[in-house]
Amino acid sequence: MNLLLAEVAQATQRLAAAGVPSPRNDAEELAAYVHDVKRGELHTVPDADFDARYWETIARREAREPLQHITGRAYFRYLELQVGPGVFVPRPETESVVGWAIDAVRAMDVVEPLVVDLCTGSGAIALALAQEVPRSTVHAVELSEDALVWTRKNVEGSRVHLHHGDAFAALPELDGQVDLVISNPPYIPLTEWEYVAPEARDHDPEMALFSGEDGLDTIRRIERTAHRLLRPGGVVVVEHADTQGGQVPWLFTEERGWADAADHPDLNNRPRFATARKALP
Repeated sequence: MNLLLAEVAQATQRLAAAGVPSPRNDAEELAAYVHDVKRGELHTVPDADFDARYWETIARREAREPLQHITGRAYFRYLELQVGPGVFVPRPETESVVGWAIDAVRAMDVVEPLVVDLCTGSGAIALALAQEVPRSTVHAVELSEDALVWTRKNVEGSRVHLHHGDAFAALPELDGQVDLVISNPPYIPLTEWEYVAPEARDHDPEMALFSGEDGLDTIRRIERTAHRLLRPGGVVVVEHADTQGGQVPWLFTEERGWADAADHPDLNNRPRFATARKALP
């Protein structure tokens, strides 16, 4: 074992003691970041090249600063994104939400699908759709100026059309034309603040996390926005907390112009997102 791997083993123990959910993964990611190698190449770093700054990054992670804030990057499906303070860090569970949406768009009998991502944050969802559905036109909407600093970096050179503004009033010029509306909105109840992991509670922007007493205030408004934007037969996809699976589909009722409202599990088989189709006239 070389010096770096021995230090990674010690760092793993420190992170585990601090309650970090994935201590080995994070210790290796930080070692690879500091030494500018891939995780699978850590054993190739000569002992003389060990960089003591590694322990500075471990101390930051030990204090529950998000791994992605330390490295400045987050991975999402086939993307590497720039992230940092002020923007919500994309989560792995959202990848299954996007996967469902991509399959739904591909199944549509539409040559050039029109997609809108509301509350885009880092731009992860919009960029994944633009990349994996090459003939799509993707619009992304974000209100936060702090988040937009990162969104603009990520969408630069892509086919995503970025809009600064309120998701609920966005894109009236597209009313009744959109094939898919997707969103990972804030959905944590204010009453759950103390139970949120420190990485999110202390570092993700509050406006990307919390949404009223039951966590559903933003989703209720997205339901109306999606209905306005979608063409008849168009689809909405909304992520929610795994405790809200019995509630969110009921916001997309027949009386409000929806059909086929359903809930879907993530890769851990927990309720993760709801979908509905705008009813035909």
